[in-house]
Amino acid sequence: MKITLKRTDEQVELVKAMASRNRDVAYEAQMALAEFINPVLVQVINQAPVISNLFNNFSFNEMDSPSLPLDLYYDISAPDYVKVYSTTVPGGLPSNTVAPTQSEMKFTTYRLDSAVDFDKRYAAKSRLDVVGKTFTRIAQEVLLKMEATSQSLLLGALAEASTNGDDHFITANNTGTGAQLILDDFNRLLTKAKRINTAWTGSAPEGGRIKGVTDLIMSPEAVEGLRAMAYNPINTRGGADADNAGIAGTDSMRDAIYNNAGLPEFYGISIMEINELGAGNKMVNAFDTICTDGSVTPDGVTFAKATDDLVIGLDRSRESLFRAVALDSESGSELNLLADDQYSVRQQKIGYYGAMEEGRMILDDRVLTGIIIDG
Repeated sequence: MKITLKRTDEQVELVKAMASRNRDVAYEAQMALAEFINPVLVQVINQAPVISNLFNNFSFNEMDSPSLPLDLYYDISAPDYVKVYSTTVPGGLPSNTVAPTQSEMKFTTYRLDSAVDFDKRYAAKSRLDVVGKTFTRIAQEVLLKMEATSQSLLLGALAEASTNGDDHFITANNTGTGAQLILDDFNRLLTKAKRINTAWTGSAPEGGRIKGVTDLIMSPEAVEGLRAMAYNPINTRGGADADNAGIAGTDSMRDAIYNNAGLPEFYGISIMEINELGAGNKMVNAFDTICTDGSVTPDGVTFAKATDDLVIGLDRSRESLFRAVALDSESGSELNLLADDQYSVRQQKIGYYGAMEEGRMILDDRVLTGIIIDG
């Protein structure tokens, strides 16, 4: 992520004016630059995230109290009470609320903000690179807070998810050092997803259409296991020979994997590869903490962050993950970027403050499934 200001005569003069000894002129120049760069920051913040963009956005006025009518987001035959997951502070552990489907569910919103400053002499010397880096830092800090909040909500809901007394996890067939996914793991995950997506009576859903998994969020190591299917055995049962040898995939299947190493999808499921997953990485560590604090043992496995990995399955065909974002009453923008006026003349500083108010919620945890790779 990089925000660069073009070196035009107008922008050079505007940046120089920010260092003016006339406080009114300096403040007007700072606010003019804020109004100019604010739409760019909003675009960057909304396009750059990965996990955060899995949530469906809807906006509300800054002074309103956002809510969702639950009955419109659940089937008419849904149970009378449902569990809704949300967070009250950025990056905090999610809590679930049991609410009747006929109720109006209120969002808990919070502020994601960032404040940065730089020496006034950089503006006086028309250092557009320093000014650009300042706005880049604001976008990065807000983005990191959005991602942390989205990840904690997603992991917390997944860890506690249960349908008909059954959690939403399976354990990969292979275990131990170097454990990798095989085709059977995906096959069993699809079956698990179909079993938890039942009607409230436990029977087939409306129309007989059973929902499943559309996307998988995986670590680079897990994706490595998919590529390895081009040359490794894929069966779960031994061969007919005395050595109990493995069986390779068909030639057409192995050729398809070999020729498509990027793997945008596998087994009809879209693949999303992120660095936060993988043994000892950020999301795996957070999931281990959630499981430990809540005494959760997904699929009967005691999760170990140092060796285990996690694959997250998501059904994006259903509206369940929501993000409510407030629109500024004056500009109508999601991000409120202002010149920070806390600095006195003697401090020789120019500062900017950016803030965004949002709230996130998961209405139906049946869209979440997972595979634990027990390393």
